[in-house]
Amino acid sequence: MSAPQCRLYLLTPPAIPDLNAFARHMEVALDAGDVACLQIRLKPADDAEIRRVCAVLTPVAQARGVAVILNDRPDLVKPLGLDGVHIGQSDGTLAAARRDVGPDRIVGVTCHDSRHLAMEAAEAGADYVAFGAFFPSPTKDAATRAEFEILSIWQETMEVPCVAIGGISVDTAAGLARAGADFLCVGSGVWDHAGGPAAAVTALNGAIAEGLAGRDDL
Repeated sequence: MSAPQCRLYLLTPPAIPDLNAFARHMEVALDAGDVACLQIRLKPADDAEIRRVCAVLTPVAQARGVAVILNDRPDLVKPLGLDGVHIGQSDGTLAAARRDVGPDRIVGVTCHDSRHLAMEAAEAGADYVAFGAFFPSPTKDAATRAEFEILSIWQETMEVPCVAIGGISVDTAAGLARAGADFLCVGSGVWDHAGGPAAAVTALNGAIAEGLAGRDDL
């Protein structure tokens, strides 16, 4: 895998009351360091709200080479010009999502703490698998808790990239990068950071670099 071996994957807040203000914060954050993906995850939201948010945030992200992933709704990916979809275990099949988004867009799958689910997803053509939660999250009460070992084993045995998710912050990012995560999905650890989102992105990239240096030493 070409460097960098681990990249940042941002997750929007579950609700965005002031969309224009958030877009400005996001723009500054994306300019502060390397970000691979932005997942738009709105819970709950109707189609009109999803379309409104995507219309504002997508151009900001894509202009910076950041892939825009929509949570749960593969049917809206093509119409909204997005780069892919992230589905959970109860959000329909990967095959159905692939039919909706087409062969050239991203389909990522939540696999909780299960290598079995992840291997099934990889074999079915997922572009990435997501493991978690690694830490408690203020935005989602996760039913499963993943151990760092699952990242190391996956990195050693599989080629499909793995995403670590769940309560990740500047303080915990290095360990996950060292363990083998290809991407770190971070939400509140960026938007609620005491120094602001830009400072969080900069610090997270620094922590990822530290973790990768430790991975090279193993």
